[in-house]
Amino acid sequence: MHTSKASGTMTPVMRTWFPTALLCFTCGAASLLAQAPAPAPAPAPPAPSYPNVKVGATLFADYTYTASPESTDADGNAYSPSAFTVGRSYINVTGNLSRVVAFRFTPDIVTETTPGSALLGSLVFRVKYAYLQANLGQWLTPGTWVRFGMQGTGYVNFAEDLYRYRFQGPIMVDREGYLSSSDAGVAFFYNLPSNYGELQVGVYNGETYKKVEANDQKSLQIRGTVRPFPKAAPVMRGLRVTGFYNGDRYIKDGERRRAMGSITYEHKYLNGAVEYLSAADQSSTSVKPVDSSGYSAWATPRSTNGWEGLLRYDHLTTNKARNELKTRTIVGVSYWIPLPAGVATAFLLDYEQVAYQRVLPPRPTEKRIALHALVSF
Repeated sequence: MHTSKASGTMTPVMRTWFPTALLCFTCGAASLLAQAPAPAPAPAPPAPSYPNVKVGATLFADYTYTASPESTDADGNAYSPSAFTVGRSYINVTGNLSRVVAFRFTPDIVTETTPGSALLGSLVFRVKYAYLQANLGQWLTPGTWVRFGMQGTGYVNFAEDLYRYRFQGPIMVDREGYLSSSDAGVAFFYNLPSNYGELQVGVYNGETYKKVEANDQKSLQIRGTVRPFPKAAPVMRGLRVTGFYNGDRYIKDGERRRAMGSITYEHKYLNGAVEYLSAADQSSTSVKPVDSSGYSAWATPRSTNGWEGLLRYDHLTTNKARNELKTRTIVGVSYWIPLPAGVATAFLLDYEQVAYQRVLPPRPTEKRIALHALVSF
């Protein structure tokens, strides 16, 4: 006896074939899934093609108001100088000719400030970087290279990778003329294994990229940097200790020596450094050698939304025999516009004071307020 279809219940026949059909369907689906091919792996990134060339640019622009000292115009009226300037503009051309061979060419466009020059006040073109590089990472540790040509020197470029406010002014040893960011020569850079540090050795003209070689004397520069805790937590990983030596001569018997030590720190919320300088200069055997020393301490506390502070203090004894002293204090606040890696745009508002003691001839204290802008890509 069958139940009524209207009742919505199953007949004995349905009770027999429905479980069987359900079992067959499940087994068939499982078999099909087992036989389906696995998803194809993601394609490997294409191998780099050579040659490849990249073009970028860097711009430093600012407006500076000098509160002290005042100047005097042609009619004898006192005024506080102010000016809009383009402090620096680079065109960066970089690239790779092969896996091993790379290059960089950077024209530097600056304002001519040499007294008596027919181009005084004009923007002039000069070369700051122009070098050929051999990448040795496939034979030594990754990042190891040799460079030949006009290139970054051993210390300044290293320090300013961390101190990113060159658009306000260089670090102390560069700003005061003890070292330069670029010079012509040959250099070897070696990355220590496991991120424990690096070593750079170079021989340069010693006259910097702003002048031609004056004689046969060369500058030997050696920098060693150690990262004591490369595998520690981020709070300790950013600590580095650096030693630097520059042995050079103005003339055969005229020493030009610089020795430096620094402790640097890099973290998500703070970059900072303390640098110490010892220097000796004798431009001619007819003059007495000048010994100088100093230190610079700076910190850049930062937030995660682009705002950053700048605190810096330089203390330099320019002539130990006369105890001449020069100090520089910089306090500022900046905003870095959030942009992709490799691109930077920032604005900095800062106050700078430069004071002199026992300097001959005497110089007044300098006080400046400035708005700086950086564009780099």
